Amino acid sequence: MAPVFAALGDETRLALVARLCSGGPLSIARLTTGSDLTRQAITKHLGVLARAGLVSDVRRGRERIWALDPARLEEARGYLDEISIQWDKALDPLKRFVEE
Repeated sequence: MAPVFAALGDETRLALVARLCSGGPLSIARLTTGSDLTRQAITKHLGVLARAGLVSDVRRGRERIWALDPARLEEARGYLDEISIQWDKALDPLKRFVEE
């Protein structure tokens, strides 16, 4: 999961994922709209997200349409849920001690 979390650790890439979550599949031109970034910069960020398995693209004419792969986000969520359970188990003895 390290590549997923590394990819999501960048503010721009996280914003792109959020945009694809809410807007559905989008072209680079649409992803660039409202951003200070160039199409080339957006393309580089999408490449990082694609290598992490978070997004994929399909060609439609001259455009590439990018879409989110929700399965990869769900895997990351499951991983975080497991860590949360481990932390809860590790902290339970401390909680009991403090509450006594």
